[in-house]
Amino acid sequence: MQHAPELKFFATLQVEVAVPQEIGHTLHGERRIIPILGGKVTGEGWQGKVLGGGADYQVIVSPRMTHLDARYAIETDQGERIYIHNDAIRVASEDVTQKIKNGEVVDPKDVYFRCVPKFETSAERFQWITERVFIGVGVRKPDLVEVTLFEVC
Repeated sequence: MQHAPELKFFATLQVEVAVPQEIGHTLHGERRIIPILGGKVTGEGWQGKVLGGGADYQVIVSPRMTHLDARYAIETDQGERIYIHNDAIRVASEDVTQKIKNGEVVDPKDVYFRCVPKFETSAERFQWITERVFIGVGVRKPDLVEVTLFEVC
């Protein structure tokens, strides 16, 4: 029998976000687009910034669950650029979900926020991240999302 894989810290991203653009109730749920303004990245032995111009395309599919589809880029302190496509779910009670939607502070313990990022880059030193599986945990704050990413070893 195989043993459970280990997790190794990769980076923490503090992603600054703008006010959501409310699309409204659609065929798939309540659609929102949240522009990404910038932010910072702290990795193991490296750092960088989140570039503005990306967005998180959300669908609130029930009073408890939101699907998140964030697409953005980061730039390392050495000028390397990495594209991130982060697929996530956020689950909380109906009350907490409404507070998040209203931009209120909530206790992260009341929210299940998990993600699976995929990376693309031309940077030689980061090619290995395109060949690995990562998972992450997130915390939504009123004006930023903090995501800690781990390599599945």
